[in-house]
Order: sequence, then structure tokens, then C-alpha cells
Amino acid sequence: MFVPHSLRSEAYEDVALPIAEGQTISQPSLVASMVDLLELDPSHRVLEVGAGSGYQAAVLSLLASQVVSVERIPELTKTAKARLHLLGYARCRIEQAGDEIGWRSAAPYDRIIVAAAAPKVPAALSNQLGPGGRMVIPVGRRTNQDLLVVSRKSDGLSVKKAGKCMFVPLIGRDAWALT
Repeated sequence: MFVPHSLRSEAYEDVALPIAEGQTISQPSLVASMVDLLELDPSHRVLEVGAGSGYQAAVLSLLASQVVSVERIPELTKTAKARLHLLGYARCRIEQAGDEIGWRSAAPYDRIIVAAAAPKVPAALSNQLGPGGRMVIPVGRRTNQDLLVVSRKSDGLSVKKAGKCMFVPLIGRDAWALT
């Protein structure tokens, strides 16, 4: 349901797959690791940056009270929204991303998960992270990134590396320019 029909036979493989518009769906084990790093509680409100096919938003909605997922590519926004509605994922809200990264109007969030790599932790996202909040984000060069866990503490942000990864670039203000 979350991958193109032509790739359905590969849907249960632990690999990233192309979805549309030059984007990919992350390999399932990486989605599981990132969601685990969030340390979700059923009461948490989650912001997902990079809705893609809607797969990760669906997973998140089973573990959190509310998921707001933003996507910059209109066709992906439209199909993810329709797919999640059809499948009955009522706790997911898919929004069309604007110039600013995230979805400030519903902030602050308890958790933020980013499915695209930024050159640095975007201030726009840090500012949407609530007290005691946690963000999982790939950061680094376009071809080699560290998966970071950013936590909001009373005295500021703490950052820990969780491993190496490779994601499509995060596009927008405070991230990579569209090339």
C-alpha cells in the first residue's frame, strides 16, 4: 500500500525503495530504529518532516496521540493524505509544507522526526520542540550523515550521535537549497 505497485514484491525487503518524485521510503529497520530513538509515549504529539508515502506517519500514529506530517512535494502530500484516510489512520494529519521547515502553527511538539538530511540542525525545528522534547534527524553532507538525537533540556539542547545514515536532502529555509 505504501510503495508503487511495481515494487510490491520488494515491500517486505529491508531496503529503501523509490516512491515518486525522486523520493524514497526508508528501509523498515531504519524507520523502526528512528521511532525507537524517539522514546514515544502514547500522550505525545509528533511532528514528522517528510511524509513521503505516509508509511512512517502510520507507524507513528499507532504509538502517539497525534501526528502532524509535512511534505514539500504536492503530489506526495495528496497521495499520502488520501492513503492514510482510506486506511483509517485518524490520528495522522498530512500538511503541505511551506517555505519554513516544520509546522509551527501546531507547535510545540513532544517529538520531531525528520526523514531527510539537513546540513545542520535547523533552528526552525529546534524552536518547535517543546520542553523535554526529543528530535531524531539526519545531519551532514548530502551523501554521508549522522543520525542525531536532539533533546531539549532546561539548560538548552543536547545532541547525541546514534549512528551513520544516508537520506535524501531536506529542502527549505534553514536546510539545503533546491538544485
